[in-house]
Amino acid sequence: MFGIPCRASLPSGDQTLQSKEEKLEPIMQMDNQITPKKVRSFCSFRYGLSLLLHLCNVALMAQNMCLNLTMVIMVNSTGPHSLPNTSTEEHLENIKGSALISQHMIWVKWAPPLERGRLTTLSLSGNLLGSFIVLLVTGFICQSLGWPMVFYIFGACGCALSLLWFVLFYDDPKDHPCISISEKEYILSCLNQQVSSSTQSLPIKAMIKSLPFWAIAFGSFAFHWTNTIMVLYTPTFIKAKLHVNIKENGLLSALPYLFAWSFGILVGHLTDFFLSRNILRLITIQKLFNTLGLLLPAFFSLCLLYLSSSIYSMTIFLILASSTGSFCMGGVLINGLDIAPSFYGFLKGVTAIIGMIGRLISSTLCGVILNQDPESAWFKIFILMAVIDVLCLLFCLVFGKADIQDWAKGNQEHTRL
Repeated sequence: MFGIPCRASLPSGDQTLQSKEEKLEPIMQMDNQITPKKVRSFCSFRYGLSLLLHLCNVALMAQNMCLNLTMVIMVNSTGPHSLPNTSTEEHLENIKGSALISQHMIWVKWAPPLERGRLTTLSLSGNLLGSFIVLLVTGFICQSLGWPMVFYIFGACGCALSLLWFVLFYDDPKDHPCISISEKEYILSCLNQQVSSSTQSLPIKAMIKSLPFWAIAFGSFAFHWTNTIMVLYTPTFIKAKLHVNIKENGLLSALPYLFAWSFGILVGHLTDFFLSRNILRLITIQKLFNTLGLLLPAFFSLCLLYLSSSIYSMTIFLILASSTGSFCMGGVLINGLDIAPSFYGFLKGVTAIIGMIGRLISSTLCGVILNQDPESAWFKIFILMAVIDVLCLLFCLVFGKADIQDWAKGNQEHTRL
């Protein structure tokens, strides 16, 4: 109100100019708050980057698995006194683990919140498709071209994709010379709230005391426990229960990866659909997929013991038990990106180590159970798996969160391992 006398003393031309400026000022403020129009998704550079990472994961998993599949042929063809090069296998495992952890950091700066589901699951599902492909074609290549050609073919694919990756990938979209201006503005505006120039040391003590962090850790432990059993011991179960030949065994062992790949892609699209339409909150979506990813494998595994009256029903339950764990791609496997994007690299590395502990314990314990009590071994293995899945899931449901934690708000520049 005290501005009226000032405007009364102005000439008529200045009054008109000031009134126009006052009308335009709130409009300009609104324009500054409006998010740039969303650019096309599947024809955009970020989805091309996710597809390239998908192919890289296919090649990475193929190179890792083909060594295990060709080991028998290699040993038989190199003489009775030759030993397999276990150090090479260990190096490949270490490289694969480092690549799988580090690639998660890409989406801290490249994935808008409403597209994280599709971008992350599209890239990560390449591991599942790679496993399916290598199980199908490795035997054929070994028989027709010899086992060395397996490494030449998958190795050449890996080299070509790595060169393409070095050329096309930039750490930050604002530095990329090929991305369109509209897509760059869209990504940066969507992630604007997660960008800060402040620096802060890694809050180890606060992270250890954080229950949402431990919810991710226990969820990862249960996921890797279940996944290891289904991956390593599915061929053993097929041989013991279905009594099929090695070719049929290989096909049945490969089918779950194909279904898991399709489930993983579906999870990403459902997550973004629920968020964009405001159907479910993010925490509800993650708890839903955690429940499906941890309970369904345990449920279908128990169905294998009690409801498998024919080879067809047993095959269906086996495929579902081995593939439904990929629902966790929409839950604990990417939950760290929501609660602590600043320290996602460190958090993902720690939870991956906890998951590897679960992988090591489950594989060792299952081997011991199978050797000591072959008759009731599968009952004990699946019951133990169900108990661990339920307990870890309850912890995730009670203490899991999907918002940025207080200890992760001080620094928004992500921390690398």
